Amino acid sequence: MRPTGGRSLKKSNAQFQKAVRRLPLGVASTFRYWGDDRTIYVDHGKGGRIWDIDGNSYVDYRLGYGPAILGYADPRVDAAARRGIEVGGVFALSTERELVVADRIAKMVPGVDLVRYSNSGTEAVMAALRLARAYTGRDSYLLIEGGYHGLFDAAMWMANVEDWSRGSGADPAVVAYSKGIPQELRTLAHLVPMNDMQRLEDTFRRHGNTMAAMLIEPIQGNCCGISARADYVQLARRLCDEYGVLLIIDEVKTGFRVARGGVQSLLGVTPDICTFAKAVANGYPIAVVAGREEVMRTFRYGGAAHGGTYTAHSVSLAAAEECLRILDETPALDTLAAYGERLKAGMSRILDARGIVHSYTGHPSMFGLFFAETPPDNYRDWKTSDYSFYDTMAYHLHDLGVICEPDSREPWFMCEAHDDGCLEDTLAGFEAAVDLTLQETGARQRA
Repeated sequence: MRPTGGRSLKKSNAQFQKAVRRLPLGVASTFRYWGDDRTIYVDHGKGGRIWDIDGNSYVDYRLGYGPAILGYADPRVDAAARRGIEVGGVFALSTERELVVADRIAKMVPGVDLVRYSNSGTEAVMAALRLARAYTGRDSYLLIEGGYHGLFDAAMWMANVEDWSRGSGADPAVVAYSKGIPQELRTLAHLVPMNDMQRLEDTFRRHGNTMAAMLIEPIQGNCCGISARADYVQLARRLCDEYGVLLIIDEVKTGFRVARGGVQSLLGVTPDICTFAKAVANGYPIAVVAGREEVMRTFRYGGAAHGGTYTAHSVSLAAAEECLRILDETPALDTLAAYGERLKAGMSRILDARGIVHSYTGHPSMFGLFFAETPPDNYRDWKTSDYSFYDTMAYHLHDLGVICEPDSREPWFMCEAHDDGCLEDTLAGFEAAVDLTLQETGARQRA
């Protein structure tokens, strides 16, 4: 039976009106605000679903932007976290479990020699960039257009494609994507388009001797899952070696999700430094900076400073130990990737039946959907494409009990707990949402 939507957000709307008096936009993160009358407040989550305070149930493909890789409230990980509570919380001292988890990470990711912990992906990448600067004695760095490395000043630069003329022969201007970013930092950030090998080589020739690091998400976790080609990342590795630049592969979203050894293992490239976060502990706050020994030993007195009161918290470490064990020793990653393939196949059947051209990017465990024959392979092509159908469809999906990001930048994330019931409900909602979007866009065109 096809869903008809018609959900009520009466309680969420009332909560928003109360919350906005004390919290900017009524939420604790700007990206959780979906509009005054569409922002939802979660009551609880279990498995692959969440329930809002109005009692609406959703199959969830945001999964907190990826952390709930095993599903919400996984009993194995939660039991481990409770054992972590018994340790006592925060000491600003070390425990034996830090080494246990580090050993597991080094076992899973071949290029990892040493490990340090942080609390979030942003913190991990901040530390990685500081480490690269300390090791090389250089200040500038290279970013890939469309990449996302967290909310800190050095990483918050983007290509201004909206005000760019493709035929001008010039690159888009590089601008900060937030107010409050010191403009002086702009001179340190170099940006290049993904998968353009000539531009990558040219940029290294011009700036390679002054750059400390190149940061790359080989699967862009905040740009639709757009993926780097293996030869592009392998070229980056060779250029970094040639110019003495450290290669930082940001695996905050892909790490322990797309493969046990991360996306770097799929590409056959070993970075100097890598970062992990989202899938490490099934939602408990922990992140990782890891890499080769010579570089990582720069974390020392007189070298690169690194620390934090809550770093390696006993609860998060215990959850990480169990989550990584499951990902390493069970078929969990195969299970969720297979689900992603089934979901894509079901979506394609619905779209093909309506003659709607489409394509996918990324990995089965975190993929992007495009309404084009060939998906973009860089930020410029995505930003200048027409993604209005997706954005309209996303709102209908919410009304029909399927949660994805309200715009097309964020991939769809799979978890081990997504089951046949989730798939059935998702495809029913997807079919209805597609038809509603066709009706709506058709009406706009007729008008």
